[in-house]
Amino acid sequence: MMSPLLTSTIRRIARTSTVPTMARFSSAAHPSWSDDAYGSSLTKLFNPTEEHAALRHMVRSFTEREVEPQALEYNRSETFNLTLFRKLGSANGLGILGLTVPEQYGGTGFANAAAVAIVHEELSYSDPAFCLSYLAHSVLLCNNLAVNGSHEQVNRRIGIVDSEHQIGGMCMSEPNAGTDVLGMKSNALYDPARDGFILNGTKMWITNGTLTGKETGDLFLVYARTGENRSDITQFIVQGGMKGFSVGQKISDKLGMRASPTAELVFENVFLPATTHVVGEVNGATLCMMRNLEIERVALAAMAIGIARRCLDEMIAYSSNRPAFGKPNLFAFGQIQKHIAESYAEYMAGKCYLYGIANGLDLSTYGNGLDADGVKLYCAQMAKNVADRAIQVMGGYGYVGEYNVERLWRDAKLLEIGGGTNESHQKNMVRDLSKSGSKLE
Repeated sequence: MMSPLLTSTIRRIARTSTVPTMARFSSAAHPSWSDDAYGSSLTKLFNPTEEHAALRHMVRSFTEREVEPQALEYNRSETFNLTLFRKLGSANGLGILGLTVPEQYGGTGFANAAAVAIVHEELSYSDPAFCLSYLAHSVLLCNNLAVNGSHEQVNRRIGIVDSEHQIGGMCMSEPNAGTDVLGMKSNALYDPARDGFILNGTKMWITNGTLTGKETGDLFLVYARTGENRSDITQFIVQGGMKGFSVGQKISDKLGMRASPTAELVFENVFLPATTHVVGEVNGATLCMMRNLEIERVALAAMAIGIARRCLDEMIAYSSNRPAFGKPNLFAFGQIQKHIAESYAEYMAGKCYLYGIANGLDLSTYGNGLDADGVKLYCAQMAKNVADRAIQVMGGYGYVGEYNVERLWRDAKLLEIGGGTNESHQKNMVRDLSKSGSKLE
C-alpha cells in the first residue's frame, strides 16, 4: 500500500500550503490555482492536481535536506550513496521507488507520467547521477514489470523492490548493440526438458548493474533473442545470485553521472524457468520495449529540466553578486543578458513541452513515440547548452566543482546519449512525421 508518510504528507500539504504560485525558475511547490490566467495555466500544467503539487513539495524538501548536501562528495569519489537511496523506499517513509505501481501491489499509485516527470525534475536539480539510479530502478524495472508482467510476477516482486530491500534495473544495451537494439546478440534457448530458458550473453552500460563493484545488483529485466526473426526478443526476470550471472566489470572514470553505478553484466548458461521468469509473451518483448522507452524518455527529459533550472539559478545568483567594471553586478552587460535570457526562454519552452506531453501520456499504451523522442531531443540539448552558458557566465568559478555547474554540464551530456541518442530521435521523428499524412495542428 502507499507509504503512510507519503499519504499523510500529500494530504497535509494539499490542505495547508501557501507557497506563491509563480516562484522563480520553479514549478510552485504547491499551487493555489489562482485566478491569474498566466500563473494558473502554468501552475496547472506543471502540477496538474493538488496531489501532484504536494508530491513535488515533498520530493523538493527531501532533495534540499538529503540529496543536495551529499552530491559533490559522491560525484568526486564515484560512489553510489546506497544509504540515501534506501530512504526513497516505503519502509523508510518516502515511498517513491514504486511510484507508478498500483497500490494493490505495494506501489505508490501515481500511475501517470506527470508524477514521473516531477520526481525526476526535482531530484536532478541537485544530483542527476542519484536520479539516474532512481530512474533505472523505478521506471526501467518497477514500472516495466508493473505494466508488462503478470499479476503473479508483479505481486511477488514489486513489494520487495519498493521496500528498498532489492535494487536493480534493466538490461538492453550490449557491447555492439546500443541504438541498434534489435541487433542484440544475447540469446535464450528454450530447454523443453526443464521447461525453461538458458540465457547467454553480455549487457553493457547497465545502471545499478553493481552496487558494490563486485556483486551484481539484486533484480533485473533482461532482453534477449529467442527466435530467428530480428524482432524475436523476449524479456526475462534475472535475480542477483543466480548461477552464471556475474559482473564483467564496473565502469569507472565516466565523464558524468559519476555517482551512479554502471556495469557490464555477463550471463553464462543462466537458467530461467518459463512459468515464472518470462515477462509478457515469448518473442513479444518489442512491445514491452516500446512502452517503456516512451516513459524513460519523458523521465530523461525531466532530468534535463531539473539540470537547466539549477544552472539558471546558479548563473543568476552569481551574476547578482559579482561586481565588474564599476558595476555592482553583471546584469548590465549585454553578453550576460543574452546568456540568461536565452537560457530562461529555452528552459520554459522545454518545461512546457515536457509537461504538455507527460500530462497526456498513458503508461499502459504505446504510440506516443514522436513526442517522447521530441521532448527528450529538445530538452537534452537545451540542458547542456544552459549548463554551458552557466559556466561561461561564471568564468573560472563555473569551471570548478564547488560551484556545481561543471558537474551538471558533464551530467547533461549523457542525456544526449542514454535512452536514445540525438541521432536516433531525429531518425524516429522524421520517420513518424513522414508517415503521418496530415498537416501539423
